[in-house]
Amino acid sequence: MIITHTRTQLNDECTEGRRLHFYDRGEEIPLAEQGVWQVYRGVVQLSQLSLNGEEVLLGWAQPSTFFGLWLTHIESYQAKALSEVYLRWYPLSEIESSANLSHSVLTQVVRRMRQTEALLAIAGLRRVEERLQELLNLLKKELGQPVAQGTRLVVRLTHQNLANAIGTTRVTVTRLLGNFQRQGAIRLDRDRHLIIH
Repeated sequence: MIITHTRTQLNDECTEGRRLHFYDRGEEIPLAEQGVWQVYRGVVQLSQLSLNGEEVLLGWAQPSTFFGLWLTHIESYQAKALSEVYLRWYPLSEIESSANLSHSVLTQVVRRMRQTEALLAIAGLRRVEERLQELLNLLKKELGQPVAQGTRLVVRLTHQNLANAIGTTRVTVTRLLGNFQRQGAIRLDRDRHLIIH
């Protein structure tokens, strides 16, 4: 069986009778080449583990986004739940035989490609402060939710998550976020979610 790590399964009218697989925040999501996952609820972080053990951020999968080994050539590709996540599994044979499903996959792959290009552009910036500012702008666009004070990120990201994303240290990110907070550019809400003004 492809999926052995399922903790909870949920049936819902919105899933078209398809079983949902639950992963808790921080859990690794198992990947197999015979199909792809689609996010139903929550956010998944996609990354690669480098040879020296560091995590290289590749992007985020949000509701409706497809991800899996079939959609990448990267070795040591990883998927981790950034929040409580519900996923649907689609075998490749089902995607290949359905024009609607194939179109949906294509639409979401284009969205992920744009996100990945934005991350590449950020990685090319010389100054760490500039990289962090641009990453926050991208997060605001990709994972933001409008609130009275600005835009709230729907997931809690650690300073290490942000450091991995821009190729710097956690200490540097902590210092820069402190500067941004003093300047009034960002703040944390009571649930420790970042709000970007």
